[in-house]
Amino acid sequence: MKIFPKSLKKGDKIAIISPAGAVEPAQLEKSLQMITSKGFEPVLGEHLYTKFSNGYNYAGTEAERLKDMNWALNDPEISAVWASRGGYGCQHLLEGLSLKEFAKNPKWYIGYSDNTAIQSYLLKKGFASIHGQTIKTSSFGVTEESYEVIFDILKGKKPKYSLKSHQLNKQGNIEGELVGGNLALIYALLGTKYSFDFKDKILFIEDIGENFYALDRMIMSLELAGVFKKIKGLIVGGMTNMGDEKENKQYEESFDELSYKLISDRISKYHFPVIFAFPNGHIKDNRPLIIGSKVKIKAGEKVKVEF
Repeated sequence: MKIFPKSLKKGDKIAIISPAGAVEPAQLEKSLQMITSKGFEPVLGEHLYTKFSNGYNYAGTEAERLKDMNWALNDPEISAVWASRGGYGCQHLLEGLSLKEFAKNPKWYIGYSDNTAIQSYLLKKGFASIHGQTIKTSSFGVTEESYEVIFDILKGKKPKYSLKSHQLNKQGNIEGELVGGNLALIYALLGTKYSFDFKDKILFIEDIGENFYALDRMIMSLELAGVFKKIKGLIVGGMTNMGDEKENKQYEESFDELSYKLISDRISKYHFPVIFAFPNGHIKDNRPLIIGSKVKIKAGEKVKVEF
């Protein structure tokens, strides 16, 4: 039985932290104003804007980022935790995470991309989270609706989505618990104690900036790990800027058709329902999903995804 955090009310505090890559204040300004305009109080982590370079521009050392994460998760005055961005670095924190106070007062964790590592950890402990847009304004932008649905979830309303059918979809109706997120992190956690439990689950995947052979490698790893034998359904979101530099000019769409074909070919022997082009991922129209929630899928001439 998964635990869902209680709904937020006006005046509640939302912690803003940077668990992975570094950010500049200007990149968060608009979104922080939006949180305030919705009646919530953004509370900035001590190391939100810290920078630490060690082969990558992190938002602080591992100890600094872990300190902010554990504060945000466990402070009783905080009602939700919203990641400023992804990038790389969330895996560093897994061994040091504490849920002592969090377990007494669960709160929504919001993020995507590298934050999949944190969300997998939370789900292993029994807690649902929101796979949705981070605070940072990304280069591809974000729609107002992408944020609005997050606020709806925070207030206790579960999303329902109606989509056009994609030519590679596999039809069928299924209900199950949603797991997944960024494919690179799902792949990186395989074989560890922090990996998702895939048995009888509906898997969601999305990614950005991978060579096509790297995408195939990750899908092959899921295949060799028996993931596709365990799941009940698959949702494929954005595949953005895939391919090498020469190929990128051809494949700039968020719903990359060659990426979709590679995935479709690899899972062709399986008969579970599959939805392509779901609007979640490193894309402008990034509609949130609830990791750990029951979800109903109807994949036919019209597609419905309901929590």
